[in-house]
Amino acid sequence: MLELFEHIIHLDFEWLFSRYGTAVYVILFLVIFTETGVVVFPFLPGDSLLFTAGLFARLGYMDIAFMVFLLFIAAVLGDNTNYWIGRTLGLKVMQLKFRNKKVVKQAYMDKTHVFYEKYGVKTIILARFVPIVRTFAPFVAGIAEMKYQKFLPFDILGGAIWIFSLTFAGYFLGEIEWIRKNIELVALGIIFISILPIIVEVIKHRIQTPTPKGE
Repeated sequence: MLELFEHIIHLDFEWLFSRYGTAVYVILFLVIFTETGVVVFPFLPGDSLLFTAGLFARLGYMDIAFMVFLLFIAAVLGDNTNYWIGRTLGLKVMQLKFRNKKVVKQAYMDKTHVFYEKYGVKTIILARFVPIVRTFAPFVAGIAEMKYQKFLPFDILGGAIWIFSLTFAGYFLGEIEWIRKNIELVALGIIFISILPIIVEVIKHRIQTPTPKGE
């Protein structure tokens, strides 16, 4: 199992196909479902995995239509599982008390609820393209008690855009020889592009936050 996990992290599709054949479909489904559906696994590859899967579909290892449909289902099921974990278990944990005080202040919960009521739609869609945030966004949406009838349609839309754009990018760019020969570099590039919004926001926050006097 550890060996399989290592090869998944390194996007070693040739090894996966040599060992598991068509069962790779199941492995990809489980990786996408786990990354989006289990809040403690935000480090699993998402964007780079989808791109590489599309590239290998181009090379004839997989059927692109079936793969895209399967991974879309995995992404939507994962997010919805994460949402309901947050809505039930996560919300109960947040209500726990220590020495007669809530573990998380009610004011923070209220602010989170207001944020998701106002920006939840944008957050659910855009979070699909940001590693780590992608895993936590539906969980927090559940804790914030974002209305499910509002969450579901935009989660489906975000999942479709995420899966289709990255897998088909890999599929169509897979015919470029340099990309085929430099899959690891391309994967690192995708990861960098994915986390770029976080880097930009951190820099903006540092610039906008005034330095305390005396420092």
